[in-house]
Amino acid sequence: MKKMLWIASALIALASCSAPKQAVKEIGLQLYSVRELIGSNDKYDANHAEVFRKLADMGYSNVEVCWYNDGKFFGHPVAEFKEEMEKAGLKAISTHVTRNLSDEELASKDFSAQEAWWKQCIADHKALGCQYVVVPSFRVPGTLEGLKTYCDYFNWIGKLCAEQGLKFGYHNHAHEFKKIEDQVIYDFMLQNTDPRYVFFEMDVYWAVVGKAAPCNYFRKYPGRFEMLHIKDVTEVGQSGFVGFDAIFNNADVAGLKHYIVEMEGSGVGNILETCRISADYLKGADFVKPSYAD
Repeated sequence: MKKMLWIASALIALASCSAPKQAVKEIGLQLYSVRELIGSNDKYDANHAEVFRKLADMGYSNVEVCWYNDGKFFGHPVAEFKEEMEKAGLKAISTHVTRNLSDEELASKDFSAQEAWWKQCIADHKALGCQYVVVPSFRVPGTLEGLKTYCDYFNWIGKLCAEQGLKFGYHNHAHEFKKIEDQVIYDFMLQNTDPRYVFFEMDVYWAVVGKAAPCNYFRKYPGRFEMLHIKDVTEVGQSGFVGFDAIFNNADVAGLKHYIVEMEGSGVGNILETCRISADYLKGADFVKPSYAD
């Protein structure tokens, strides 16, 4: 009897060892998604430790940060914020920051007054461990001349980032797929920014809302989309609104290195549950690779 039990135990152990294990996937989250929990200094202080721990337990390993101001994140010095994230097993790889041109700068095409701010911003994000600095939106001018000035501005910021070993990108919403003077804003930006200094973090949800096909852009501008925002109506992969299988199957053409999940809201009344459902969808999708980084 003992021998039979030993054999059975050995067979179970052998089966357990030989069974294929689900690969751990590198999944990022934009912290804007959990703004109702940590979107102010007070909320951050009260909730960040629990929120960070739960996100890591769900399978998120990377985060894209926001709320950078005066050299601090959520009102905390860079080193302190970094330690709090890393304690939970999270790593900041990217950031969203916005710095619009004034009307005078837009007219003069002189960005020199912005240099000190951007250099400090880049230094702080480098200290945080970020690889990417991303502008999530800007005040779109009404003329192509003004749009070209912003493209030049983004090239200029990209050079400043490159000098410090970081990459600079632009994140879209839906309005970039509208036209100015018969030119699609997004195409004009892709054509008038230097690939050496500016990549595009396509938000695939907002692209579809703007009636654009993400994969068509990947093929038209291969290699320009080093990051993607993976977003759905609410929970990722649950609405059928965005063709995530086609998007991930064209990741090599896009030039994808990292993807970031972002939620505008929750369809189940609980944003952390929405984060969990989204992570589980990506972990279980056979068309999503464990990692896209080199």
